[in-house]
Amino acid sequence: MTLLDTHIGFVEALRSAGLSVSLAEGLDAISALEKVSWHDRETVRAAYAATLVKRHPQRVTFDAVFDIYYPRLIGSGVAGEDAGPAPDGPLDTGPELARFREALAEALASGDEQALQDLAVEAVARFGAMPGRGPGLSSWSAYTSLQRVSPAELMDRLVQGLLAAGLDDERAERTAGRRIGDFTRLVEGDARRRIAEEKGPEHVVDVTVRPTIDRLDFTAARRSDLEDMRREIYPLARRLAARLTKEQHAMRRGPLDVRRTVRASIATGGVPLTTHHRPRRPHRTDLVVLCDVSGSVANFAQFTLLLVYALREAFSGVRAFTFVDDVVEVSDTFRPGADVVEVMESLSASISHAALWVRTNYGRALTRFAEEHADAIGPRSSLLVLGDARSNYSDLALPVLTDLAGRARHSWWLNPEHPRHWGTGDSAAEQYGQVVPMVECRNLAQLGEFVHQIV
Repeated sequence: MTLLDTHIGFVEALRSAGLSVSLAEGLDAISALEKVSWHDRETVRAAYAATLVKRHPQRVTFDAVFDIYYPRLIGSGVAGEDAGPAPDGPLDTGPELARFREALAEALASGDEQALQDLAVEAVARFGAMPGRGPGLSSWSAYTSLQRVSPAELMDRLVQGLLAAGLDDERAERTAGRRIGDFTRLVEGDARRRIAEEKGPEHVVDVTVRPTIDRLDFTAARRSDLEDMRREIYPLARRLAARLTKEQHAMRRGPLDVRRTVRASIATGGVPLTTHHRPRRPHRTDLVVLCDVSGSVANFAQFTLLLVYALREAFSGVRAFTFVDDVVEVSDTFRPGADVVEVMESLSASISHAALWVRTNYGRALTRFAEEHADAIGPRSSLLVLGDARSNYSDLALPVLTDLAGRARHSWWLNPEHPRHWGTGDSAAEQYGQVVPMVECRNLAQLGEFVHQIV
């Protein structure tokens, strides 16, 4: 593979992982790389990042893909040349493992980054090799390496060393945890590098690299991912607001006024050189949001509500309701000047009050909503339902939803599941989709595009 092939594959992998890299930006990267020294890998990384990465949350994904296409080592590298094959017998009692763990403890205590990188390479080479596996299976395993080395078992020893060096308890534990976490990521990265040499970088990117935070599925997000998503909500809202403002300026003229245009054309012999338009009448709708907040769907509902909250000026009014099997109004969280932390706390508290029978029941929730909040829906209202449409085989109350949708100006249903799961098991997405348009919304990118369309 030539250097150009590697560059093209790298750019394509970034696009697949969710980074929007244009052809012009790819050419800019090539121009930048012509000016830097290829002997310094970090300089090459910085040149690529400066031309291809647009937002900070994308940097984690960029670094993971870069390490696969431009690895620090090829093969075993210098650190792995003396490692040799894994010794026979149980490794947890062998002298090689004891020597390795002692060297690892010293490197962790000193924070020597180069030594930790070399030890990560040796850990995979010595303890992570899995030769003779069947077709399609990798010969390297980061999990096996870490299980045998057990860096977490060195935590107490590392904390005691940091305490002796003058750190307080909290800083010592935080520093020890960060160093062990960094070593774990180095081992995982080296295993990916070796697998990429076996199966090609495209395979590793598709299987192991997590997408950018705006394309990560709500239902697959970890706790740390949720924090990143919350930080991304307001930048997303600002980008949407700027985009909407630009489009509104471009469309500030109303429909063509044929009568005035024809009259004005008399001065030019009947040729309409100057067109005249009717005044544009801006229309802002009331938005009514009905959110399923059960289980993993709760994260999706909260992020949707937060984005609507950030763009509430685009609507003439917003009323929000949460449910599991009973309906609770949370419209107060959208009051002007409210803090995002207070909003999150209020939404989280509403989840505990939205269930009577614990199990999700869309039919009961829709019926209660129609009975208690019928005034929320009118000819100027847009109804937005958020949920996976999984109702535990209970009554769906389709006539109730049909009546609500018929009274609203517009209605949509956002579903955080992949369409291939709609209609499987207890999913009523197909039945509800016949009444209200069912829209796939699995990540922040899709959520942003949908909100842009309805505003």
